[in-house]
Amino acid sequence: MIAGTSAADLALLVGGLMAVLLAASGVGLFLQARYSPDGSNGVVENLNDRVRSWWIMAVLMGIALIGGHAGVTLLFAFCSFAALREVMTLQDMRRSDHRAILAAFFVVLPAQYYLVYTEWYGLYSILIPVYAFLLIPVIAVLRGDTEDFLMRVAGVQWALMICVYCVSHVPALLSLEIPGYEGRNVMLIAFLILVVQASDVAQYVWGKLLGRIRIAPNVSPSKTLEGLIGGALSAILIGAGLSWITPFSPWQAGLLSFVIVMLGFLGGLVMSAIKRDRGVKDWGHLIAGHGGMTDRLDSVIFAAPIFFHLVRYGWSLT
Repeated sequence: MIAGTSAADLALLVGGLMAVLLAASGVGLFLQARYSPDGSNGVVENLNDRVRSWWIMAVLMGIALIGGHAGVTLLFAFCSFAALREVMTLQDMRRSDHRAILAAFFVVLPAQYYLVYTEWYGLYSILIPVYAFLLIPVIAVLRGDTEDFLMRVAGVQWALMICVYCVSHVPALLSLEIPGYEGRNVMLIAFLILVVQASDVAQYVWGKLLGRIRIAPNVSPSKTLEGLIGGALSAILIGAGLSWITPFSPWQAGLLSFVIVMLGFLGGLVMSAIKRDRGVKDWGHLIAGHGGMTDRLDSVIFAAPIFFHLVRYGWSLT
C-alpha cells in the first residue's frame, strides 16, 4: 500500500465506492429481472455489462494500490499500452513504419513510465513532446518511404501524446511533495478519477432527462448543453464534497473539479472527432459495455496533465 496513506480515509473511500457499486449491481439485477429476463433489452444488458466492468476496474485499482507506487505505475502503463494499441490500430500505417511503431511501444512508453516511477520530472515532462517528437520521424524517414509521410508520422506522435504522455500524469501525482499531505497522494488520483467518472455519468443522465441543445451534433450528437451543465454542477458538488481526501479546501476542490470537468468534456469531443474521422463507434472492445481502454480514458487524457500541473505549481514543493 502507498506508504503513509491514512487507513481510515482509504477505508472510508473504499467503503463508499463499494456501497455505490453494490447499489448499482442491485439496480441492474432488479431491472434485468423485471424488463430483461431473457436478455432482450439492450439498455438493461448494457447497464449490467458496465456495472460488471466497473467492478473489474475497481478490483484492478485495489490490487494496484496494494502494490504501492510500483503497482499504480504499472497499472497505468498497461492502460497506456492498451490505449496506444487501439489508437495505432486505426492509423493508416505502412510496412515502413514498423520500426517507428516498435520504438513507440517498446522504447518510448517504458522509458516514460520508468521516469515517472523514478520521479525524474525534468525528463519525463519533455521526453515525448521533445525527444520522441524528433525521434519518430527520424526513424521513419530512414526507411525512405515518403508517401503520406506527414500524416503517418503525425499519427504516431499524436498517439504517444494522448495515450502515453497525458495518461502518465496520473501516476505522476504520487511524486508531488505537498506540505501536510505526505504519503496521501494516492487520494489525488482517486479524486481525479472519481470527478471524471462522476461527470461522465451525470452528463449522460442529465442529457437523457433534459437534453435538447446539441453542442457539437456532427461530432457527438449525444452531448447536450443541458447535460454538460447538469453534469458539471453535479461533479463540482461531488468534488467539493471530496475535499476531505485532498489538500484542497472545499471551494478549491470545487474549482479544480470544474477545470477537470471542462477539460474532460473537451477531450471527449476531440477523441470523438478522431473516431468519426476513422469511421468507428468505439476505440475497441476490451471492456464490456465501455468499448476500448481509450473510451474509458478519453476524459482523463486532457484533464490529467493540467490537473497535475495545477497541483504541482499551486500546492507542491517540487
